[in-house]
Amino acid sequence: MSKVDVIMPQMGESIAEGTLTKWLKQPGDEVERDEDLFEISTDKVDADIPAPESGVLDEILVEEGETVEVDTVVARIETEAGAAEAEEPEPSDGEEEETAEEPEAAEEPAGAAEEEGDAAETETAAGEEEPEVLSREERLQTRSTPLVRKIAAEHDVDIAEVEGSGIAGRVTRDDIMAYIEEREEAPAREPAAEEERPAAEPVEPGKMRVPIHGATLDIDLPDVPIREGDEVEEMSRGRIRTMEHMLMSKRVSAHVTTVTEIDFERVVRLRKKLKPEFAERGVKLTYGPFIMKAVVEALKEYPRLNASVDGTRIVKHRDINLGIAVAINDGQDLVVPVLKNADRLSLMGLAQEANELAEKARNRDLDFDDIQGGTFTITNVGVFGNLFGTPIINQPQVAILGTGVIEKRPIVTQDDMGNDTVSIRHMSYFGMSYDHRIVDGALAAFFLNKVTDVLENFPEDAI
Repeated sequence: MSKVDVIMPQMGESIAEGTLTKWLKQPGDEVERDEDLFEISTDKVDADIPAPESGVLDEILVEEGETVEVDTVVARIETEAGAAEAEEPEPSDGEEEETAEEPEAAEEPAGAAEEEGDAAETETAAGEEEPEVLSREERLQTRSTPLVRKIAAEHDVDIAEVEGSGIAGRVTRDDIMAYIEEREEAPAREPAAEEERPAAEPVEPGKMRVPIHGATLDIDLPDVPIREGDEVEEMSRGRIRTMEHMLMSKRVSAHVTTVTEIDFERVVRLRKKLKPEFAERGVKLTYGPFIMKAVVEALKEYPRLNASVDGTRIVKHRDINLGIAVAINDGQDLVVPVLKNADRLSLMGLAQEANELAEKARNRDLDFDDIQGGTFTITNVGVFGNLFGTPIINQPQVAILGTGVIEKRPIVTQDDMGNDTVSIRHMSYFGMSYDHRIVDGALAAFFLNKVTDVLENFPEDAI
């Protein structure tokens, strides 16, 4: 018999923890691979998590209602796998055998880092050599993230030699970087952000800890006097996660915002013409799909805005995946589902998928895939009547577009004879925040000019 760890999966790029809300199985119950095992809730998604392997639920390590970090072992499943190699007595301290089988619910497979160990066990079965028996803590330490293992390989570091500060001695990115820096005794270290990384100490009263790309930043908070009659409300988990993510983004990216004004008269007329046709197919046509189409065309022409920054490297993404910000809980929280491969969709396809994602977001039916992989984000402040906004970049992206209200305004136009005249037209302000580390003002202007050109001259073949 062998045992497989069940871990708390990461349900989004910015999500660091989850709350286990309900166990669907109890110790002693038989489970099938991919059968729902437990329910979790995060600030973005509620989801059922499937079992990584078939077997019997052996033990539960995290009780209902507990909130734990991602990659925490929450349970173990006893399986039949590995019985042929288990000729030696089971270790008395309850250590379990490992499996390289990948649980589909987790971003990082539990046990994927033990592939070499599995290979060694195969050699033992053939009588070639005896494998080294590792303790549970040593195995958890070795089971680091792919990024940590990549850094270790690049610097020729044996992870087993690194003292881990994570769960059960798990080696984190901070641990591996500190080990390398101490070993090399380098007087100057790059990037500079690494030098500013604070020690992982308990947060004191009046401080807030913010995660920044694997590191943390402790921020001093001002004292707030609470007077008689003041109402004090604890932040929701979703609001706390949003706060942390926004502070991290402001520190990581050099934010600049550019605003442009767009004539929506052609789009207004096209939408009025197409609404009945879309409605017959059960699709509500808003201005959103027109804006998404224009953004897609601009990203094709200026791919540096469909990118991420990796150290000193610019990663231009092949796919165009649009994050669509959706207000939920009566506007108290925000979630950003991702419309994948938007460049492959027609106006009808964009409208259908955007509507479906927005509905899932409002009903809290999004799964982890729905909120991952975004390469550019659109947020609509105009739906609340605002002229425009200066949004914060959704990391690790490099730009975010805030669309303002579309309303009738008097503007100066020219007739066919070149004479100036005042016209009443549907107009809107768009504000785009971009990362000045890799996007300069001229490029941002060119991008917005392209968006403007597409919307003001929306092509018939794009419908």
